[in-house]
Amino acid sequence: MPVSEDHRQKTLVGAAIIAGVGVHTGRRVRLAVRPAAPGTGIVFVRTDVSDRDNRIPVSGEAVVDARLNTMIQNAAGVQLSTIEHLMAAFAALGVSNAVVEVDGPELPILDGSALPFVQLLDRSGFRPQSTPVRYVEVLEPVRVQEGDKTAALLPCDRYEMRFEIDFPSPVIGNQVIDFVVDEATFRREIMAARTFGFAHEVEALRQAGLARGGSLENAVVIDGDVILNPGGLRMDREFVRHKALDAIGDLYVLGAPLLGRYEGVKAGHAINNKLVRALLAAPHAWREVERVPQLAMAG
Repeated sequence: MPVSEDHRQKTLVGAAIIAGVGVHTGRRVRLAVRPAAPGTGIVFVRTDVSDRDNRIPVSGEAVVDARLNTMIQNAAGVQLSTIEHLMAAFAALGVSNAVVEVDGPELPILDGSALPFVQLLDRSGFRPQSTPVRYVEVLEPVRVQEGDKTAALLPCDRYEMRFEIDFPSPVIGNQVIDFVVDEATFRREIMAARTFGFAHEVEALRQAGLARGGSLENAVVIDGDVILNPGGLRMDREFVRHKALDAIGDLYVLGAPLLGRYEGVKAGHAINNKLVRALLAAPHAWREVERVPQLAMAG
């Protein structure tokens, strides 16, 4: 039976180019997303590196630092950071194969959400490929925990996500979101949610030589019980929506869409990558499948 277009691998029609500033380095970088052949996956290329292998294929094992963002590295030691927002856009829009060229050590932060990356990819357009999509199907629960932070992957016949955060700040408080991870929901409820931080943390990062490119143009900044951004929030529960956005990007380093339910409580990049590694280390807990999920065919 022929595979429907919805369940075939997808790449771009042509190159899509954008430039911006890295949130931690403060350096201006240029990024070009290009089409790639079936089976390529997502591969980043550091075009400013010429003395060694500058290609960094994305995988769970390629993640080497996830304290402040998601950083990947190849065997030659070439690194690239802050890939999570573009990875979330790839995941939600179903982009299986792409080569991303970037002329610096960090992707541009743009407005702090995945919205500009979605707009970038939309401008190129998408092309279905002959190869069917391979899903990572979760067969048994996998959990990781660090103190009061937890993340889990549970069996489910579609991709679902529940995220909960709890901050003492009255601006944030306790927020929960529970949704089916699909393109329509991502576009409507998730992609425009911006990264956020507290004014005192931003200052501490700058003292450490980080967050040099951070500003109210690319993050929601909270000072006490006040949001410093003149326009306020873009949407209800923007904070937890952004944490879900990050998780979608962090999980797409698996290289395939999930058939499973992710549940995160106070989770961040580091625990998300520990969850990815825990899943990969438990071959009995998952499998790759090409079957079309029944619920995805409904409606």
